[in-house]
Amino acid sequence: MISGHATAAGTARYRTRVAAKLASDFLRPLPPSGVLVSSIGLGSYLGQCDDADDIRYADTAHHAIATGINLLDSAINYRCQRSERAFGKALSRAVRMETASRDELVVCTKGGYIPLDGTQPASREDYQEYVRREYLEPGIMRAEDIVAGGHCLTPDFLANQIARSRANLGVETIDLYYLHNPEQQLDAIEEPELERRIRAAFEMLEARCAAEEIGAYGCATWGGLRTAPGERGHLSLAMLVQCARDAGGVDHHFQAVQLPINLALSEAIRAPTQRIDDRVLTLLEAASELGVAVIASATLLQSKLASRLPQQMREALPGLSTDAQRAIAFVRGLPVISSALVGMRSAGHVRENLGAARAAH
Repeated sequence: MISGHATAAGTARYRTRVAAKLASDFLRPLPPSGVLVSSIGLGSYLGQCDDADDIRYADTAHHAIATGINLLDSAINYRCQRSERAFGKALSRAVRMETASRDELVVCTKGGYIPLDGTQPASREDYQEYVRREYLEPGIMRAEDIVAGGHCLTPDFLANQIARSRANLGVETIDLYYLHNPEQQLDAIEEPELERRIRAAFEMLEARCAAEEIGAYGCATWGGLRTAPGERGHLSLAMLVQCARDAGGVDHHFQAVQLPINLALSEAIRAPTQRIDDRVLTLLEAASELGVAVIASATLLQSKLASRLPQQMREALPGLSTDAQRAIAFVRGLPVISSALVGMRSAGHVRENLGAARAAH
């Protein structure tokens, strides 16, 4: 287990080392901690549950760390826990080879979905047997805690997942831990019960912060923060912040939200999906007012925005050589956003994508 965690001093040191190659604003603060994160982060959602993609992810992550990307984002359920484990190998290699020190790197992951382990079960019956053996019989969760066949937010389950993620990643402290798609719970419960469950989860997460198992926490959502108030599946950022204040007081550790923001999914920029008091705001406006960092996911929309962008986008973003760079530059250039996540599985992808933020000469 690698000791330590990301710090303001460590990430400032990292910025100094990579500054010559990249734009002056490439490393940005992750409020309110003062830690600096690369404005292009490494995602790990896509890929096969096999050894070949494990090697690709581990090698790519180490290359990314060496060339300017210090934010690694995963989830325990990505690729049957293999994405976390691949990042763990990359982190170990980076520290061992002195590519970077632990305090320079921001390690993020998520919990909420029951993760498979290494491979996908052959049948639904095999999956149910796995859940029974791994989670129900040990008392980590009850059958009635499971929503939509595989989602759970109980404190005991999340505490178990944090321990597993720390082991997968090989770190004593996860810098940023997200509740993964809490809006999934609305498949089975109403909003007041969801708020109660989130508050209970945050109380546990505050305790894990005190124990230095995680540095801070947040919520990673797909549709919740992009959905209009009053519609099924809506998540209120003000409610999340209030739950954090209830759980941890004014010095709570709720730090960030993650949601899709890209050329095709632009609700965070333009849609008034959030309410603060009697005002209706966009997600980016609400996050700025509430002091919550924003991490953009699906920057390339699973490669759909990496090619064939309209000519006006090429004209609006001159000086870039590929559509992938243009799509990344659009997100990276938005106010409030700390980092735009991009899945990469080769050194070539890293080099191309960092071209969206090269220093001007």
